[in-house]
Amino acid sequence: MRVAAAATLGMLGATAPAKAVTLGEPAPRLAPHVVMVVERQGFCSAAVVAPDVVLTAAHCVAGKEIRVMIRDAANAPVLLAPLGVAVHPQYDKGGAQARRRSIDLALVRLPAPLPSGFLPATLGENGRPAAGESWTVAGYGLGEEGDPRTGGQFRAAALPVIEPYGPSTILVWLRSSTPGRGACTGDSGGPIFAPDGSLGAITAWAEGAGKARCGALTQGVLVAPQRAWIGKTLAGWGR
Repeated sequence: MRVAAAATLGMLGATAPAKAVTLGEPAPRLAPHVVMVVERQGFCSAAVVAPDVVLTAAHCVAGKEIRVMIRDAANAPVLLAPLGVAVHPQYDKGGAQARRRSIDLALVRLPAPLPSGFLPATLGENGRPAAGESWTVAGYGLGEEGDPRTGGQFRAAALPVIEPYGPSTILVWLRSSTPGRGACTGDSGGPIFAPDGSLGAITAWAEGAGKARCGALTQGVLVAPQRAWIGKTLAGWGR
């Protein structure tokens, strides 16, 4: 399943229990690199890549009216209307379901730089992660599958890389030995950090075991092979 929509804007203002069942634990060190992307039916996560630009999954923003959500000093939600959205030219809307090649990435330009508490992540250079490496999935998605009250809190979890179809220059797959640990609804577009702390991938898809839809397999689009597109887009925006 894709892990995009889960909560309405009304839910985002609520305080969610910190169960952290599905994704992981609070990670204040990584939080400055991540924001939320919200639309009428749900929300995603996104990685900060420039003072006024975030990188997310294309399926979170393509054809949608979105806002980037941050919280002010009083912890009140602030919704920012984007100045522009650039979807990767090789994004295929139906690609995941049809198992076609799709680069599920998009850049979102904000109307002004984010507050000083946010920091751009360093773009990764590792285009071929090795099986067994520990990469860290992060986002604002559900802490407990099916319970929207557990969304909206930032969490992260270190997961080992696997190669179910062999090594890939487009995707990375992660699977934990702990049942239920992995990306879930609302984590699409969030960062997956490489072992060196750089932004290694963007979460695009997840599946669960049995009847579950989250917490078994997490898939991300690798950033390193797309750095030329990211750089060209940022340059076009004067960054």
